[in-house]
Amino acid sequence: MSNDWIDAEGFRANVGIILANADNKLLLGGRVGAKGWQFPQGGMLEGEDPEDAMFRELHEEVGLGPEDVDVLGVTRDWLRYRLPDKYVRKHSKPLCIGQKQRWFILRLTSGEDRVRFDLADKPEFDRARWVPFWRPVNEVIYFKRRVYARALHELGPHVHPDGLPRRPRWWPRRWRAVFDKDIARAEKKAPEDANP
Repeated sequence: MSNDWIDAEGFRANVGIILANADNKLLLGGRVGAKGWQFPQGGMLEGEDPEDAMFRELHEEVGLGPEDVDVLGVTRDWLRYRLPDKYVRKHSKPLCIGQKQRWFILRLTSGEDRVRFDLADKPEFDRARWVPFWRPVNEVIYFKRRVYARALHELGPHVHPDGLPRRPRWWPRRWRAVFDKDIARAEKKAPEDANP
């Protein structure tokens, strides 16, 4: 973690990537040797520009380059989540208690066959699938769900300009209540308050 950018509060700077295909389905990667699914994401290096980090991670994790995508949007501010206590490496210096992420939404402009997982020394994913808009919230590990819901809500209009798809009816009521509070709080914050 020596090159990672961890701020004074203990949050590791990170980029998240929402990749949409021509049918507005979103790419989820399956973690190597595990059951988990998530969007491509990765840590930023100290002083690295978020867009540069995004393209680096896009290439390392799913084999795509700038020529394969159009950048449609980026969150106006960092979205944060805390790690559950059992995931915090208490003996690491500096201590990382969670992630702060800049999320990008991209449109795939090349063929889906361009997606590959063998370009990193230690691949993150060994499989991928294209899923409906809200599905990633269900698939990701529980402590990232709120950030996924916020990122999709903020960036979704870039691929669904006539309105976001309806949330799944079977989402638990408590999820809806928490996501609605998070989104209302974020929308109160003026865009000019955002800090890179």
